[in-house]
Amino acid sequence: MEQAPASSNNLSQSRGFTDETGLRQLPSRRAGFAWHIICYRYIREKRSWHTPVFDSRVSALLANSYSRRPHAMKFYSASNVAGSHWHRFLALVFLCGFLPACATRPVVPYREVALPIPAASLPDTVESHEFTANKEDSVIGELASVPVRAGDTLADIARHFGLGFQEISGANPGIQPWTPEPETRVILPLQFILPDAPRKGIVINLAAMRLFYFPGGAKSFRVVTYPAGIGKEGRSTPTGQMLVERKTARPTWYVPESIRKDHQEKGDPLPASVPPGPDNPLGDYAMYLSKPSYLIHGTNKPYSIGFRASNGCIRLYPENIDKLYNRVPEKTPVTVVNQPYLTGWRQGVLYLEAYPPHEEMDDKQVKKNLLAKLKQIEKKQRRKLDWAKIEETLAQARGIPVPIFEYTDNLNAVLAKAVLLEHPMRLYGQPETPKWAEAGWYVKAAETNDEIRARRLAAMLNHQGPRIPARVVVQGGRYQVLAGPFTDAKATKTMAKRMAIDLDLKGEIINPGVRLSMNGATEPTRIKSRIKWREAERP
Repeated sequence: MEQAPASSNNLSQSRGFTDETGLRQLPSRRAGFAWHIICYRYIREKRSWHTPVFDSRVSALLANSYSRRPHAMKFYSASNVAGSHWHRFLALVFLCGFLPACATRPVVPYREVALPIPAASLPDTVESHEFTANKEDSVIGELASVPVRAGDTLADIARHFGLGFQEISGANPGIQPWTPEPETRVILPLQFILPDAPRKGIVINLAAMRLFYFPGGAKSFRVVTYPAGIGKEGRSTPTGQMLVERKTARPTWYVPESIRKDHQEKGDPLPASVPPGPDNPLGDYAMYLSKPSYLIHGTNKPYSIGFRASNGCIRLYPENIDKLYNRVPEKTPVTVVNQPYLTGWRQGVLYLEAYPPHEEMDDKQVKKNLLAKLKQIEKKQRRKLDWAKIEETLAQARGIPVPIFEYTDNLNAVLAKAVLLEHPMRLYGQPETPKWAEAGWYVKAAETNDEIRARRLAAMLNHQGPRIPARVVVQGGRYQVLAGPFTDAKATKTMAKRMAIDLDLKGEIINPGVRLSMNGATEPTRIKSRIKWREAERP
């Protein structure tokens, strides 16, 4: 198995070293919490109580659109952040999943061990949507991996390769989703176990947040699959049998009364209907299901895919709903299941794939049912299962199919076989750094001494929908997150209001005159040079 290169002296002193076993030894942090790095080996290190599952749930705050609800977490205004309330601000940001660090102690930025990238020519793509599945097998696709480039986020990589946020963050629990270290290899979990449901029409597995379409019905071996966004807790997507009742391109959104009431209470009244356009949360295509008020549709918030963020509908990336809409005829059957634990076969080998069960489920009963099923398989096949590996797969719930017969590959070996891809010239849909306008209008979202924290918040704002352009600049030795530039005072106030309602983030409006006086005679040069450096980092 390939070994990680030796760390630098500075890294060895601050974050540990790599010993002869290939495991990176780290200073003790907090017992019971682990990160995993997955590039040919399985590595754990002690850290704070930030986890991918925690990230996925609280980051859904950022993915919500017209489906927002009150949140207990509040941000202080940017003017207060610089003062005595800074430690309180950090604690709240920690809870929101923006900045996963303890507010009472400084945080050493997480660093992955960068593995050497082979010089040989590598493929830059792998099939992610259309597969062939024979009658006996139910495992499709293959794992892949890709190195991170400066400026990437896991959300960017996920969208380019046809994955949702839960899938890529769950498969890479040791990697910061919004500020991954350059050259870190990211696992692309493009191998899937088909849900335990008839291979007919559309099948949606809520636990995996993934849609499967069988264009030829049960007699065909073809399957098309896309990641999805689903209903949030309290407004879950219903399970059961449905039909595609009708289809509409450029749909009008007729706002349900319950959503209008929610917005009215937050001081953000909505109209009775929203016409087609960038503010329409249904996107460009909608397929209305036979169960009233539920749809499969596009979205104006593409980075909400892989979150529980809707009011019950199924969301797809705009580039995916476009293809599905044109292939699926009306009256197509739709089956919605919620299966966090999946078993499947490939070439005579039994695999197990696990996702975190949703809060509404009785996870103990679900696990009990699975173990009973596996015992029956073991008895019928007369071949022993690796029960320790089964327990580990369920506990980690990384959404990666793992063979579970005795003497089959463990997770480390499975990951080591992932196809290494070359980083694309540009990731599809990746937000560009907004152009700098010296005389522009801005909203200062936050100010901090920590560059990683500032970059993380800026990345999250850039991945809103519609997008909130944001960047990090240096002012007086501190890092500021500026949203903008905006054309005038009205547009700036509108954006500040949206940030407050959508994200509970209270920013400070900075007009061009104030900005010049605040920077002084020498600061603009420093800010400009910092911005150029940031832009040069991007692929």
